[in-house]
Amino acid sequence: MCRIERKSCEYNKEEEKEKEKREMGLKAMGGVEKLKSSMSMPMSRSRMKLWMIRATTSVLLWTCIVQLTALGDLWGPRVLKGWPSCFSQDSSSVNNALTHPDVPPRVLPPKRVYKNNGYLMVSCNGGLNQMRAAICDMVAIARYLNVTLIVPELDKASFWADPSEFQDIFDVDHFITSLRDEVRILKELPPRLKRRVELGRVYSMPPISWSDISYYHNQILPLIRKYKVVHLNRTDARLANNGQPFEIQKLRCRVNFSALRFTSQIEDLGKRVIKLLRQKGPFLVLHLRYEMDMLAFSGCTQGCNNEEVEELTKMRYAYPWWKEKIINSDLKRKDGLCPLTPEETALTLRALDIDPSFQIYIAAGEIYGGERRMASLAKAYPKLVRKETLLESSDLRFFQNHSSQMAALDYLVSLESDIFVPTYDGNMAKVVEGHRRFLGFKKTILLDRKLLVSLIDQYNSGSMSWDEFSLAVKDAHAERMGNPLKRLVIPDRPKEEDYFYANPEECLQPSYELLSST
Repeated sequence: MCRIERKSCEYNKEEEKEKEKREMGLKAMGGVEKLKSSMSMPMSRSRMKLWMIRATTSVLLWTCIVQLTALGDLWGPRVLKGWPSCFSQDSSSVNNALTHPDVPPRVLPPKRVYKNNGYLMVSCNGGLNQMRAAICDMVAIARYLNVTLIVPELDKASFWADPSEFQDIFDVDHFITSLRDEVRILKELPPRLKRRVELGRVYSMPPISWSDISYYHNQILPLIRKYKVVHLNRTDARLANNGQPFEIQKLRCRVNFSALRFTSQIEDLGKRVIKLLRQKGPFLVLHLRYEMDMLAFSGCTQGCNNEEVEELTKMRYAYPWWKEKIINSDLKRKDGLCPLTPEETALTLRALDIDPSFQIYIAAGEIYGGERRMASLAKAYPKLVRKETLLESSDLRFFQNHSSQMAALDYLVSLESDIFVPTYDGNMAKVVEGHRRFLGFKKTILLDRKLLVSLIDQYNSGSMSWDEFSLAVKDAHAERMGNPLKRLVIPDRPKEEDYFYANPEECLQPSYELLSST
């Protein structure tokens, strides 16, 4: 019994010892957990502090960037604008280098740094080439006034009703970056000023036509300084042809011949048309301005039937901005103020000995009277072509109802033609003439319409033989082939003198000594 009791006592003692060990182990584990939790609390606090510091720093940095950008908008180009970043227009050249490694990176001119006097908004009016010349003028004016130019708005309300934006016709990024050493150009106003304009709080006005650059300095610049933004709502012929500083004239040329580049889509299609023409030999571009809008505007109805005359008259009265309503067509034609008809054009080309095998590319819209009026021209020159006949309809589907984009195609083909012949001295005729002079005085036959209609009437009446008629036409145009000439200046009569963009002599070679006087 004693042994048994002793054993049971020993067993109970061992159980108590095991129980004590377990309790001590549990206490120890509890202590460890407490230790861990006590250690993790300061660690989590330090992480929270670090996160807060980083967040605060990020907010401060972004605030600084926004503030500096706003200051840059206010004061014009500064060092910040030269930093390469994803916010800069210059990043496009970096992206091009990455996506097209074979293309050498484009070298941009350094930005011109100047104190910005304000912002100039412009709304161009008229057709493509009237707007083109106006854009050149507005860039020169913005540069002279040390203001920031907003990318010009194109006309959407005129007869052509073309909804195209600037970037639909011209390479807007090239326009901005290629001129950055002269003037700062933005795609839109800074947000604060943009909101103000959207609310209608903007000073808008049409500048005086044919104004000297001093007018803009004395009259327009004070308004820009006062209102921060000024909107010029008409831009056609608002800068004088002559008497401007040499640097202004050179800048007008630079914008026209270099900065205003068409979009790649228009350029590529233009090159394709030119290639198709070149494959079949030399070609002449005929700017046959015998379209409904021109005839209605000018009141010229030679060769039209009674129904057509009535239709053109109604159209003229329908457009209130066409001021002249009652027009004597015969008198206007005799004064050389009407576009040549297709029939008169055919006689003139034949008289000038233009080879009948030449391709004749018609750079125009729809000819009024259609095939009936084009019959004599098509008979004399069977190789009449248009962009619509050279290209598939699918090639032109994006250009339909976009007259300015169609005109851009004709512009490119006109520049590259062997001969360019305009039948009226409108804006396209003048701007293409000047551009072809810049390209090396390429052959451009400038028709003397007043003399031509007189000669044509004599020939048609039988009072002049064909040989006499042809010789008289050739003699009259021997010095009207786009050769170097001094620009005609008529003080106080700018509409009657030579247009700057038709003969930008300040930008042409050879030098003035080689220019003959008119």
